[in-house]
Amino acid sequence: MSRLYERYSREIYLYLYSMCRSSAQAEDLMQECFLRAILSLPDGHGNMRAWLYRVARNLLTDHLRSQKDGVSLEDLPETPTDAPGPLALYLRSERHRLLMDALAALEPRRREVLSLQYFSGLSQKEIAALLHMSHENVRVLSLRARRELKQKLEEVGYDFS
Repeated sequence: MSRLYERYSREIYLYLYSMCRSSAQAEDLMQECFLRAILSLPDGHGNMRAWLYRVARNLLTDHLRSQKDGVSLEDLPETPTDAPGPLALYLRSERHRLLMDALAALEPRRREVLSLQYFSGLSQKEIAALLHMSHENVRVLSLRARRELKQKLEEVGYDFS
């Protein structure tokens, strides 16, 4: 199990952080995800990575539902809500800040697809299975999200070189 943690903890954290923008919350959810893996995931499971992403997404959804004000995935904050974590420290440079601000301004489903695709390296087929969508729907969402992200970055003078 320690190899599983070493292999996937960073990308699960990045996915959770990109969705909730809270390093403490992302860290807690990531730890819970791996605890569940230790307790219930059989060693011979076919696709451990996909299973971890499903658990992480379900934990995030459950956490948001349990909050008093009924926050959903669509109501996630657009800016970080706590002290800088590992990813936030990395994002301090101007280019990364602009990129993350533009990404945060995307509609949540588009942001999630891009986060899974680029931060986590999942294929569109894997994203489709995880989000219970068709591959074509993921492809279109990804295309539109990239276009919208590029437009937002051009508006703020982002240097693509």
